Amino acid sequence: MFGFLWRVSGRHQVTIAMLATVVFVFNTAPLEMQRRILNAATLDRDTGLVVLLAAAYACIVLVEGLFKLLMNIYGGWIGENTVRVLRLSANALVDVMPLERQSASVRGVEVAMVLAEPEAIGGFVGIAICELVLQVGILLSVFGYMFFVQPMLALVCLAIFSPQLVFVPLMQCAINRRVQSRISVLRHVSTAVLQAGTDAAEKAWRQKARFAEVFELNLGVIKLRFTMKFLMNLTHNLGRVIVLGVGGWFVVRGRTDIGTVVAFVSGLGNVREPWADLVNWYQDTMLTSAKYRMFVAAMQRFASQEDPLAA
Repeated sequence: MFGFLWRVSGRHQVTIAMLATVVFVFNTAPLEMQRRILNAATLDRDTGLVVLLAAAYACIVLVEGLFKLLMNIYGGWIGENTVRVLRLSANALVDVMPLERQSASVRGVEVAMVLAEPEAIGGFVGIAICELVLQVGILLSVFGYMFFVQPMLALVCLAIFSPQLVFVPLMQCAINRRVQSRISVLRHVSTAVLQAGTDAAEKAWRQKARFAEVFELNLGVIKLRFTMKFLMNLTHNLGRVIVLGVGGWFVVRGRTDIGTVVAFVSGLGNVREPWADLVNWYQDTMLTSAKYRMFVAAMQRFASQEDPLAA
């Protein structure tokens, strides 16, 4: 899939990755600004410095937001262009097939491949590289800042996310299997809709069974996704409690200042979103790779004039 991504949008991926780099650099600066503003207010009691730092903070947030807006619009264009390429390719392959080979199964799979399946693949291509660069960059820069300011608290924050490295891949593999099965069933549904001369009662019974199977597969995906979300939220909230406890103990012992603890709590919040986005990116990568493999397999069968449902 990444080979296809590079062929269809390689130059654009380099450009959008550069935009993502700018965004994550600006995203890290507010942590230090928050620490400096709090310390200027509580330790230095310098009103002018607080106002100056707050103005600089606002400028940083504005610039970051504008670059992120540009990145998102550019990524949307890349994704939509990829969807168009996939749809045109699938449609062109079917159109060159002899009419006697264009059975209901061919037309049914073509409908699914032209209308629905390219959306997920193209949408991922639009954010595949920039999302990875952005979220990894934010995580590395935030944790790097934390280790620079207070290594012990940074180790606590890092340990918070380690359980997710175990349960996220396991649960995602289970989701992938259900998604692949769902795509296969829906292709059979599309084919059945276009079939003529089939016994109506038998056709209705088979479609009902397929819809029931899709329902069970979707429900399984929903359960796994929300369970994963619950476990991620649980580890994050427990981590916030630990950071406040350990940070408060450090303040009492005189080993750090209140501004650093607040910056770490804020940093933990800043890490939560990119970490969740990185997990989503991993999920999308696995799911889209599976969908792309099925899409390519069907395209190959179109090219060889075989039954695409055998893919």
